[in-house]
Amino acid sequence: MYSKFGVVFWGKAFDRLLPALAVVALLSPALGGAQEVPQLNLPRVKLSAGMHQINAQVASTPEQRQIGLMLRKEMPQQEGMIFVFEQAGQQCFWMKNTLLPLTAAFVADDGTIVNLADMKPETTNSHCSNQPVRYVLEMNKGWFEKKGIKAGSKLGGSMFESRR
Repeated sequence: MYSKFGVVFWGKAFDRLLPALAVVALLSPALGGAQEVPQLNLPRVKLSAGMHQINAQVASTPEQRQIGLMLRKEMPQQEGMIFVFEQAGQQCFWMKNTLLPLTAAFVADDGTIVNLADMKPETTNSHCSNQPVRYVLEMNKGWFEKKGIKAGSKLGGSMFESRR
């Protein structure tokens, strides 16, 4: 280590390490590092559950689905997030870094709710679909129950219309 004009130099070993440190710093969110702000600006879609309207953010990329509703401190009652997968499969969700209690509705291609799962904040318990699905709708915990919506109920919206 030496100093020249007030700048500290660590030598050639540090010069070789610096690019690697920069890459790690840039990739840390993608590698599970902490995200600092909730994702609030995703595209939205209007859904219906019987006579009830839902304004849902659409999480359709792997990164959007991974972040989901993490770090949200509040969510209006008529809002939620719908996770869209490329193909049907058993979908499992957990609540790591998610501050709100949520209910997940696992939804078939035609909009039929396959099963519901209440999820506790900041837990890593898996909550999975009972059969392969492409959609998972998360709402505030208790929203489905209060509206009388259960497994077998159908959601409406343009994403389900072509699949009925």
